[in-house]
Amino acid sequence: MTPRYGCQTMHETLRSVLVRPPDAAFGNADPARWHYTARPDLAAALDEHAALVEILRRSGAEVVAHDQPLPDHADALFVHDPVLVTDAGAIILRMGKGLRRGEEEAMAATLSTLGVPILARLREPALAEGGDLLWLDRTTLAAGRGYRTNAEGLRQLAAVLEPAGVTVVPVPLPHGGGQEACLHLMSLISVLDRDLAVVYLPLLPVPFVQLLGERGVRLVEVPESEFPSMGPNVLALGPRRCLALRGNPITHDRLEAAGCEVQTYRGDELSLKAEGGPTCLTRPIWRSAAPTPTTQGLGSGI
Repeated sequence: MTPRYGCQTMHETLRSVLVRPPDAAFGNADPARWHYTARPDLAAALDEHAALVEILRRSGAEVVAHDQPLPDHADALFVHDPVLVTDAGAIILRMGKGLRRGEEEAMAATLSTLGVPILARLREPALAEGGDLLWLDRTTLAAGRGYRTNAEGLRQLAAVLEPAGVTVVPVPLPHGGGQEACLHLMSLISVLDRDLAVVYLPLLPVPFVQLLGERGVRLVEVPESEFPSMGPNVLALGPRRCLALRGNPITHDRLEAAGCEVQTYRGDELSLKAEGGPTCLTRPIWRSAAPTPTTQGLGSGI
């Protein structure tokens, strides 16, 4: 049977995905400590998360719980960040936000139970978070260099990936809201098909925009008014099928005009208060263009 992991694309059909429901650590998060806009309402957050999971399931994805204990880790529901999944296995990253250290090995434990091999681990002083790592195609990884991902992180990633034929393309990130804010590369761009991406153009560096143009990638632009509400943070469920945060009507209309089928979820507690959209709340572990097999699932669903 073909291994049920591999994510060296951002747009192929989502087959299996990890999520982590918000817990007491999230509900009790001190906004000043965690850089949230306000303390989340845990009951409302759980309802929002359950609705998001239902959308993922209806899309055909297998939804698997990342349920390793992580007390005092409010950001642990943002499961995208501790790991990069490749067709050869998982690279365990090293979080740039110090409060999130510890999430990496918890994620490694979950992936190991699912039969996803650990290909490599980043070592100090490397920093890298999944939100900065964007597959442009199966052999090209765009890597944001900013406060969460440093030069040594990119060097170590390249050392693992380049022997397998993957080129790591550094993308310098802007200062944005500063070191405490969360500005990942995927805060500015999401890939929705091999030739389509949604972007917040003003904060993308010119060489990267030119690279996308050379590759024939059409850019759906997010207006300035919808950048704070995470208009560019969109999860591809499949080619031109996507999940976005509710409340960005201009971006929604532009995506539909580009041929996308757009579903939305309410994320007042999960996303708007805690700086994490649908890509952050999900860790795809298997994407494929092939039909979904009928074999037993990877693990227990939610």
